[in-house]
Amino acid sequence: MSVAAPPANARSTVAAPQAGASGNAPAPGKGGWWTKRRILWAIGLSYVLGIVVFVIAYGIKGHKNESFQVIDSFHLVTWVHLVGPLNIDKGVLYLLMAAAITVGLTTWVAKRMEAKPGRVQVLIEWMYELMQRTTRDAMDEQMAQKWFPVIFTLFVFIFVTNLLGYLPLPVDSAQKVSIFGFRIPAFQIYAADTNVAVPLLLALGVFISFNTVGIKAQGFRGYVKSLVPAGVGRGMLIIIYPLEIVSTFLRLLSLTIRLWANLLAGHLLIEFFAGDLAVLLGLQLLGWITLPFGVAIFMFEAVLIAGLQAFIFAILTAIYIGGSVSHH
Repeated sequence: MSVAAPPANARSTVAAPQAGASGNAPAPGKGGWWTKRRILWAIGLSYVLGIVVFVIAYGIKGHKNESFQVIDSFHLVTWVHLVGPLNIDKGVLYLLMAAAITVGLTTWVAKRMEAKPGRVQVLIEWMYELMQRTTRDAMDEQMAQKWFPVIFTLFVFIFVTNLLGYLPLPVDSAQKVSIFGFRIPAFQIYAADTNVAVPLLLALGVFISFNTVGIKAQGFRGYVKSLVPAGVGRGMLIIIYPLEIVSTFLRLLSLTIRLWANLLAGHLLIEFFAGDLAVLLGLQLLGWITLPFGVAIFMFEAVLIAGLQAFIFAILTAIYIGGSVSHH
C-alpha cells in the first residue's frame, strides 16, 4: 500500500525555530548593555593609564606658582581704543555675538515657520510659549501683550549669552599660541555675564521699568503707598516704609548678583578643576586627576545653569513689572 506524497504547496505543520530561541543567542538589549560597559571600562582604564603616564613623565612633586592668578582670565584687555572710555575687548565681542545670534536666530525662525518644525524652530517655539505663560501669570492680559516682547527678548539674550560662555574661543589676549606660524590668542571659555557691568545694566533697565510703570499707573504718592501692605498701623509705618524702600532697591542688587555670581562661580570652578589648580601648585598630575570633575561641572553648568539663570531673570522681571501696578 503506497502513501501519497503531500502536495507541493502544502505548509509544514512544524514551526521553524525562531531566531534567538537557542541558548547561545544574545538576549534582547544585551548587545547595547555590553557596548556601554565596554565604553565605561575603556574610559576608566584610560584614566588610570593617564595617571601612570603623568607620574612617570612628571613625577608627583610640585611647586607653588606665585605668578599665576586664577582670576586673570576674566580681566578685560583692551584690543581697540575708540574714544574716551569706549574700548573694544572680549567682553564687547561676546555681547555683540550674543546680540547678533539673538536677533538672527529669532528672525530666521520667524521667516521660516513650518508646519513640521525642525529642532531650532521647536526650541524657539518652546521658549516663546514658556515666556508667554510666565508673562500672563504675572500681569493682566493688556500688560502682558505690551511687555511680553521685552521679557522674551531678555530671556533669549541672556540664554544665548550664557551658552556662548561655554564655547572655547581664541580670546585670551594675555596668552598667545602658535598655529601654523601665526600667533593668536589662547582659547578659553568666557561669558559676558561674568563682567558685573553686564548684569548690572540689564537689572538697571528692569529696575527703571517697573518703577516707571508703577508711578505711571498709580501716581508717585499712590505708588509709594502701595509699597506698604494694607492694614499696617501708623506706628509701624516708621519702620515698614524704610524697609520697603530698601527692599525695592535691593531688587536691583539681587537681579545683578544672582546672574553675575552664578556664572562667575561656575566658570571659576570649571577652570579650577580643568587645569588651574594644577598650574597653581605646579603639579601636572593633579590636572589629569581633577579633569573629570571639571568636565562634570562643565556639563552641569552648560545644560542646567545657562537656561535656569535666564529663566529666573525673566520671571522676576515679569513679577516686578506686574506687581508694580497693584497694592500689597
